[in-house]
Amino acid sequence: MTNQVLIAGAGPTGLTLAIDLARRGIPVRVVDKADEFFAGSRGDGILPRTLEVFDDLGVLEAVTNAGIPAPVMRAYFGGEFVGERRMFEPAEPTPAIPYPNPWFLGQSRTEAILRARLAEFGVHVELGTALTDLTQDDDGVTATLTTADGVETVRAAYLVGADGGRSTVRKTLGIPFEGSTDDSIRMLLGDVRADVLDHDYGHWFAASAERPMEGFALSPLPGGRHFQFGAPLDAAAEPTLAVLQDMADRYTGTMDLEFTDLTWVTVWRPNIRLAARFGDGRVFLAGDAAHVHPPTGGQGMNTGIQDAYNLGWKLAAALLGDPAPLRTYEPERRTVAARVLGLSTELLDKLVEGKADAMERGEEARQLSVSYREPGATGRLVAGDRAPDAPVKDVDGQPVRLFDLFRGPHATVLMFGDGGELPGATDAEVYRVIRPGTTASGRYVVDVDGHAFDAYAATDGDVVEIRPDGYLARRD
Repeated sequence: MTNQVLIAGAGPTGLTLAIDLARRGIPVRVVDKADEFFAGSRGDGILPRTLEVFDDLGVLEAVTNAGIPAPVMRAYFGGEFVGERRMFEPAEPTPAIPYPNPWFLGQSRTEAILRARLAEFGVHVELGTALTDLTQDDDGVTATLTTADGVETVRAAYLVGADGGRSTVRKTLGIPFEGSTDDSIRMLLGDVRADVLDHDYGHWFAASAERPMEGFALSPLPGGRHFQFGAPLDAAAEPTLAVLQDMADRYTGTMDLEFTDLTWVTVWRPNIRLAARFGDGRVFLAGDAAHVHPPTGGQGMNTGIQDAYNLGWKLAAALLGDPAPLRTYEPERRTVAARVLGLSTELLDKLVEGKADAMERGEEARQLSVSYREPGATGRLVAGDRAPDAPVKDVDGQPVRLFDLFRGPHATVLMFGDGGELPGATDAEVYRVIRPGTTASGRYVVDVDGHAFDAYAATDGDVVEIRPDGYLARRD
């Protein structure tokens, strides 16, 4: 039987999954029906939890070097400057949370970084390759791939549909896509130049203080002079540069703002949906194929990336003979997606209603609080919760972080204190966490400032196992 995983869709979700599988030595093939790579900004906000995923996958440095922090928005009512606003209030890094703030980078550039990382494992996206049919049995999946050169039949152990909201995989499986579409609301998103504006800021132009959501917003895109444009769109209007320019003339007063070089544009309607199931047999759904969100809150791309991060190690475990983790993918991620859809919809409602705080994002929007703990579980840090970071020192006295220990495809076991035998775990990296001034045998790190004991609410003898995706598997 083949142990190959076939991924349909080469957006951020499919690429993240492919990297995670490839670094585990799992043969993976990524196909996409598009003839060329996506070239717009779309999902430009990378949330803190996704930055932690990117740290583990080896792309964080490239992403941070290419992107920018959340921009300060300069607000104008009736063409008059009225002050500065922030979508996210900046937070200081802590020992437990090293990346507390979102980072901004156009989605096409994020995808290019992920493709480059995937290529380091010898895997390349196959463009112009559409998955057109599939069947499955107890041993694998048979997929039909159609290209300009003909039809190919492929056999894989598992298939993952990361092929977007119109997912062929989901439709072929007959999985209902539950939710609603509101055709009365249209939102325009696009990438455009506006050289008269300071590119170090975002800019929000509203009709007046009484009509704050009538107008448009511009968010700077790094690496050039373009902004991402966002605005409600009249029912009869077309997504053209002339329509954008008309908005500028209407809402910016005497600024003489001229838009040029519309490089990408789309019209979005509130299509808020959740797949009834995230899998069927040996076929799974991830990203927009499983859930589609309003752009409000910047949750969609990030949720898809974390679907993939949750799924990768579980597919690998199943291929190595342990199917139990794979059975947790749907209940864990569908619950999260439903909660995130609720948040995105609430923010959209605020936008439509013109609420004063419609542009603000709270702690829940950073996705650091996502947890898979059992209902009714109590305690500060329990199985299912995100594993915190902490600064420690290694056996040579060099400063490292717990995230450095976790980085890679393995699980990690931490035993707190210098007593007792290190627990055996053939499939995990095992470390003792000791206090300064104590000694230990075997592999250990020193919690020089007490941050690790504090973050894990640990006492001597506590044993914590961290899953490959950075959540607690158990604590004893």
